[in-house]
Amino acid sequence: MTAPSTAPAPPSPGRGPSPGRGGRWIQEWDPEDETFWQEKGERIARRNLLFSVLSEHIGFSVWTMWSVLVLFMGPEYGLTPADKFLLTSVVTLVGAVVRVPYTFAVAIFGGRNWTVVSAAMLLIPTIAAFTVMEPGTSFSTFLLVGLLAGVGGGNFASSMTNINAFFPLRKKGWALGLNAGGGNIGVPVIQLAALAIIGASGGPRVLLGIYIPLILVAAVLAALFMDNLENVRNDTGAAKDAARDGHTWIMAFLYIGTFGSFIGYSFAFGQVLTNQFGRTPLQAAYLTFIGPLLGSLIRPLGGWLADRYGGARISLYNYVGMGVATAVLVYASMRQTLALFVPVFVVLFVLSGLGNGSTFKMIPGIFHAKALARGLRGEDAAAYGRRLSGASMGLIGAVGALGGVGINMAFRQSFLSYGSGTGAFVAFLVWYAACFVVTWSVYLRRPAGRTAASEATMERKPQLGYAEV
Repeated sequence: MTAPSTAPAPPSPGRGPSPGRGGRWIQEWDPEDETFWQEKGERIARRNLLFSVLSEHIGFSVWTMWSVLVLFMGPEYGLTPADKFLLTSVVTLVGAVVRVPYTFAVAIFGGRNWTVVSAAMLLIPTIAAFTVMEPGTSFSTFLLVGLLAGVGGGNFASSMTNINAFFPLRKKGWALGLNAGGGNIGVPVIQLAALAIIGASGGPRVLLGIYIPLILVAAVLAALFMDNLENVRNDTGAAKDAARDGHTWIMAFLYIGTFGSFIGYSFAFGQVLTNQFGRTPLQAAYLTFIGPLLGSLIRPLGGWLADRYGGARISLYNYVGMGVATAVLVYASMRQTLALFVPVFVVLFVLSGLGNGSTFKMIPGIFHAKALARGLRGEDAAAYGRRLSGASMGLIGAVGALGGVGINMAFRQSFLSYGSGTGAFVAFLVWYAACFVVTWSVYLRRPAGRTAASEATMERKPQLGYAEV
């Protein structure tokens, strides 16, 4: 398996998009060159960002569509609450796993070409769900079709890898936050659409029928307006280097706490409201979209704050907030206090979105810091950082999404054992505490000259810390 590299070609920034190899290819790309960036790079990067967001947005909607389809599935479908949690868990699982090959697909096919293909592939799970969504369908069939919906989760990984290559280091936090946040909004949008359809007494096939033409539009627009970068090419060593680097797995652990929470709660919130608090599907739908919407909108702010104050610091404070909110949820769950439970759950969504932006900004910063510790400077350091951060993003995104599987399985077991979600919230509280400890001990506690990067290269000990990543 190969991994993407974003090492730039020799600077000659005058070249723009050109046809060839079956699509629009930009032969040379150097976003760290300020003149190139001001003259044409920023315009091209923003255009690709816009249509990347659209495709990823639809991908998130398709990935999470079962979080709302289960609300349509009343007693006539013959599914227990445990069945529904299992169904949403397998959808999340597949979405996490496919993020790894989707990351490498950008280097193999080109960012624009793969966006077209991955968007078109969303038709498969949508049409399949449209076909089987009726009472009398077996649970095993629903599971199989749910597995297909997981491909929507892969769009995030390829989109983030692609956009990471377009923007200079100083703007990555904002760009990656906007790209991911715009994609994340696909979660509340499909929930809002479900609310409107349920309120109008419509069925699940109406919801699915709306998304089929939207998928086609996203694929066509990507084909017309996006570009491939020639210098994002296969690098057989990048994947191995990223997988061997301890920071890849540390950041994956931290991303479980933020994105794993966001996607897991997005799937589970409606089911908790219906199973624990006795809300009807319509009543649950009135509430479930609020948290994912605010969490998505605030993700770019998390990236911007990380650009300004350092991702590690923002992430650390964010885990404190998530821990406090979760402790309140334990209380509200035990007391069955819906009036407290819902707003605090929404706050937890907001914090997960903020943390998504700050933790993902840390990734290119960490590898850039390691490049400086190796003695690299200027474009050489930037190229090294892009190479490893691009390769690691798929791995980190995949492991982080597995947190969503864990959250749904934790809720399933909690309801089976205790009849409520209280036990699951206690487990989540412990996880956030662990994320706080890891962030502080690895990226904030170590004095300058004793960072992981400098220890990994003992021949050099620059005054470099990770507090600013």
